[in-house]
Amino acid sequence: MMQGRRLLIYTLAGFAGVLPLSLFAQLAPPTITVVTTFDYPGTGNSTTGYGINIRGDIAGDYLDASNVRRGFVRLNNRSFSVPIVEPNDTGGFTRGRGINSARTIDGDFFNVADNAFHGYILSGGIFTQFDIGPGLSTDLYGLNDAGSFVGAYGSIAQVNQAFVNIAGTTTVIIIPGQYDAGASGINNLNQVAGSYSTNSGLLVHGFFRNSNGALTFPIDFPGATVTTPNGVNDRGWMVGRYTFADNVDHGFFLKLPHTFISFDYPGATGTSLNGINKNGLISGRYTDSAGLRHSFIAQVSH
Repeated sequence: MMQGRRLLIYTLAGFAGVLPLSLFAQLAPPTITVVTTFDYPGTGNSTTGYGINIRGDIAGDYLDASNVRRGFVRLNNRSFSVPIVEPNDTGGFTRGRGINSARTIDGDFFNVADNAFHGYILSGGIFTQFDIGPGLSTDLYGLNDAGSFVGAYGSIAQVNQAFVNIAGTTTVIIIPGQYDAGASGINNLNQVAGSYSTNSGLLVHGFFRNSNGALTFPIDFPGATVTTPNGVNDRGWMVGRYTFADNVDHGFFLKLPHTFISFDYPGATGTSLNGINKNGLISGRYTDSAGLRHSFIAQVSH
């Protein structure tokens, strides 16, 4: 087992230094440990794991040497599905993003005929396409056990908007002052994590939407220009990535309301934490010096 490198810990409450030692010990921050790494089978596949369910199954995608992107599921027994290709994918682009306990997955694909991305849900071998509306690209990201999902939609003429679909009803998520936005994770409490920009994408902030619609924003890793939450579990723990002005990706874990942990995969040129389940298993990816992505599973302990 390889120990991940924990770079920085930020406690934003500002009072930790005056706590009694016994209480401070109870509030010791979590640690993140790499459990294993994996790549989709084949030579030169750039692999990204995204959602992770309670079983430890992971949905993701890989980019092969021919620049074709395909989705996949990595089961908890370490076996892989065949490549996932949405039947209407005519552009060599199908991604897997969210996965629930029933192994239903969601994602998106590209169709050349209308020059647009479309969402899909795959259950029992059957694809169901999902679109917000004509003339708009739709991307699906997180998915919970009840089949509710989140994503973003937009077009050349319209900046991306975040949305959540719960029990078949789609609700657009509007962050006050946003330029564009996307929702990337949803847990079984219908709490949503996502990100938004306020000035044409130069600054990106995270947000958290509670099940009653209440918003917590901005969520910013201290000093970062980009903070992008990617996943949220049933405990409200969030994972994602952040960057400073150097544009290097670093992973983060956030235990609401105030504790950030920064995580870099050892030796990587970039790291992102993409999904987390209730047991604290994390799905992530790192980039090597050749620019290839590789996936890993990590465990957060607290």
